[in-house]
Amino acid sequence: MINAATVRDYLSGLQNRIVAALAAFDGRPFRRDSWGRGTSILLEDGDFFERGGVNFSHVTGTSMPASATAHRPELAGHRFEAMGVSLVLHPRNPYCPTSHMNVRCFVAYPPESPPIWWFGGGMDLTPYYGFAEDCTHFHRTCRDALAPFGPDVHARYKKWCDDYFYLKHRQEARGIGGVFFDDLNEGGFDRCFALTRAIGDAFTAAYLPICERRRDMPYGERERDFQAYRRGRYVEFNLVWDRGTLFGLQSGGRTESILMSMPPVVKWRYDWRPAPGSAEDRLYTDFLPPRDWL
Repeated sequence: MINAATVRDYLSGLQNRIVAALAAFDGRPFRRDSWGRGTSILLEDGDFFERGGVNFSHVTGTSMPASATAHRPELAGHRFEAMGVSLVLHPRNPYCPTSHMNVRCFVAYPPESPPIWWFGGGMDLTPYYGFAEDCTHFHRTCRDALAPFGPDVHARYKKWCDDYFYLKHRQEARGIGGVFFDDLNEGGFDRCFALTRAIGDAFTAAYLPICERRRDMPYGERERDFQAYRRGRYVEFNLVWDRGTLFGLQSGGRTESILMSMPPVVKWRYDWRPAPGSAEDRLYTDFLPPRDWL
């Protein structure tokens, strides 16, 4: 049987722990904005993060949104409860990757049967200039976090991530992946909650060492320009394909918090291609195609 209060307390604590680590890394305090059904904690124009935020939301409603019932049509029209932590971090230095993490829990309340619950979540990395050791570190941390839950779990969730964070209209990946899962209720509540906590608790260890390694690398206008161009892909994915963004907008979530994932500076160009063999071109040839980084 699900204990929604326990999940809510974990998620709220996770938000605070991650923000404390990020604020210590950046050197500037984050702004806290509580809005009734959640709290957004964000930083704009920080010393390291150009924009970043960590959201906690706890949303209830009388009818499940379409984005939440796409794979469970039998739950359409039922009362629901959804809670989660979602973060997106956009460093200023183009050699430091953008990253996203989300852990969430949904509960549907059919009128004449027990509640139906499931967990979802994951984390992924979106570099602008790729470094193999960074990709390996990120994927190794994801693998180690999931190791206690079965020998095949990481491989399945990695492929799910590669498939999910893919821009079909561009026919290219958003980044170098990580792990992703949804509709998780196999093995009972305790196992599913523990797996979800393992992902949430592993994020700072997966991401911040990469940022520490790259934060002082010098860069110029060329790198910033390419970063802004690639951030356009991030915007396209979130507004066209992302189920979490669609759910938030369809469920009456707070728009400012939902769109906090958007990068602060973005550029588009018509039919642009990087010079063959350039550092920018290597992102497309050596890093974006899915591969085994371990």
